Amino acid sequence: MNQIYNFSAGPAMLPRAVLEKMHSELLEYSNARASVMEISHRGVDFMALAQKCERDLRELMKIPDNYKVLFLQGGASAQFSMVPINLLRGKTKANYVHTGHWSKKAITEGRRYCEVNICTNSTDNKYTDIEDFSNWKIDSDGAYLHYTPNETIAGLEFDYIPEVEMPLVADMSSNILSREIEVAKFGVIYAGAQKNIGISGLTVVIVRQDLIGAPLAQQPILFDYATQANNDSMYNTPATYPWYVASRMFEWLKAKGGIGAMEKINQIKAQKLYKMIDESDFYSNPVTKKYRSRMNVPFLLADEKLNNLFLEKAAAQNLITLKGHRSVGGMRASIYNAMPEAGVDSLVNFMQAFEKENA
Repeated sequence: MNQIYNFSAGPAMLPRAVLEKMHSELLEYSNARASVMEISHRGVDFMALAQKCERDLRELMKIPDNYKVLFLQGGASAQFSMVPINLLRGKTKANYVHTGHWSKKAITEGRRYCEVNICTNSTDNKYTDIEDFSNWKIDSDGAYLHYTPNETIAGLEFDYIPEVEMPLVADMSSNILSREIEVAKFGVIYAGAQKNIGISGLTVVIVRQDLIGAPLAQQPILFDYATQANNDSMYNTPATYPWYVASRMFEWLKAKGGIGAMEKINQIKAQKLYKMIDESDFYSNPVTKKYRSRMNVPFLLADEKLNNLFLEKAAAQNLITLKGHRSVGGMRASIYNAMPEAGVDSLVNFMQAFEKENA
């Protein structure tokens, strides 16, 4: 099979080595005499896998001991509800940062539980810039501040962590494990798995222990962080196969040198692609340079009538899933951890050739 580079925003590309490991273990996991999809989540084999998976993630992210790591279902979207359910803790307000499609969804859900204070809003600039932090209007009575460090659709990524006097909550679905962060600066970090952690069906939640145990009354028991923490994320049957894939992804990331090493590779990949775009009159990226995403690179062609031809020609070169989101248009190259530098090189070479043929 020829090398195919999949630039999908999610579910996203997996490393070839991980796919091969999944393939080799599909019919029988370890010595379990059955597939990992068939064994009990409470059996010794899966329990050992789950415990090692958490240890590896803690090591990779340097997660302090006073944080719980949960492996849940419902996607990051379920956390739009679980965050206010667990973190309001008697308060009636919360702060939200509005910088894109996914933060907007979190805001909509947050309003079902509390008064939402939007402390900064990027809608006027079409999610291409972020207001200076000194100008944010943060309500000190808010129970927490929620933000999305990387907006997948617009390609807008924070280059800093907001410093606030309340629990900081981050939806890191599209940039977790792509750069080093200090977990202790956050109250809650959550991420859907289908971009940098593995496959869809799993959500990783990292929550400080003092924020567990006082949910809003009359809410679903599964949406109580304490329920999940006290049962090792196994109050009900978990998403066992996505959990297994995450374990193999964490092993792969450790073998690559960890997050620090991956961050350097991600910097190089993004720099190459943005450099090509910036040096061209044929392609453009609208995001303020300071806040350009390393994970999701949207770009426009000077003549949008060439979009379909671009996608057709790219696919013929084994560069797939480059169509941009309908709200932005153009193209989008998602270059998560699994995308090798060679994939970005192939895309850049194709873009240069396409420009010569069609400019």
